Amino acid sequence: MRSNLPSPAGLPADVAEALALAGPRLGPFGAGVIWRAEVTSTNDVASGLAEAGAREGTVVLADMQTAGRGRERRAWASPAGAGVYLSVVLRPAAAAVPLLTITAGVAMAEGVLAATGLRVALKWPNDLWTRDRKIGGILAEAGTGGGRVQHVVLGVGLNLRRAAYPPDVAVLATSVEDELGRPVERGLVVAECLAALWSRYRSLADEGRAIAAAWRDFAAPMLGRPVEWEERTVVRRGTAESIDDSGALLVRTATGVARVTTGTVRWMAP
Repeated sequence: MRSNLPSPAGLPADVAEALALAGPRLGPFGAGVIWRAEVTSTNDVASGLAEAGAREGTVVLADMQTAGRGRERRAWASPAGAGVYLSVVLRPAAAAVPLLTITAGVAMAEGVLAATGLRVALKWPNDLWTRDRKIGGILAEAGTGGGRVQHVVLGVGLNLRRAAYPPDVAVLATSVEDELGRPVERGLVVAECLAALWSRYRSLADEGRAIAAAWRDFAAPMLGRPVEWEERTVVRRGTAESIDDSGALLVRTATGVARVTTGTVRWMAP
């Protein structure tokens, strides 16, 4: 049944209806949603808006990205109509910044589960996986000034439908519909992910430990696997065990438990 609530101008009908029905659960994320049919990346648009003073909670949604990216400027394939590509402008307290990517991962996993019934696995620091295939990713980019973080743009890419990906992407990628074997409602996924993000973000200052615990729960299928990373030009290896309450990856090595906070972690086959 269609909602009679007003919806943001320009949004596709399925997204506008789902956001209207979600109502107060979206908090500020439902009050300033911007839609673009095509962008270089939603993070580019949201960063420009943030620099110009856009309020916290501004959301940029796009049907496709021509230059979507992940961590370390890796390309993120974003075909038209195949996924959810969104970015949110946040203005967090300094203490909350280190946990934003972990918080977003939990929220996206909870949103996908609520909207579709699919339970995804989280892989540190910013990926969503299922059956050893990548289904989504998160990119947090901070804007600084005056010696402090002025804003953070939190970008999300989620594969909803099968698409023609480049060969190097296709061997690792999957989609929500491929995993479920049935269609999913794009608008409902957007609304539930934003609602979950608002719920987790607003409680971050008081419930950091609870968010870390939820991350560990969603990450259980990935933990216990061998990993390697580079530390001061030395390649180190171990077994990913957990994260601590600050979001650092804890890796069991031959010499004890190492805390990994930055850099690229390569996850090996179990």
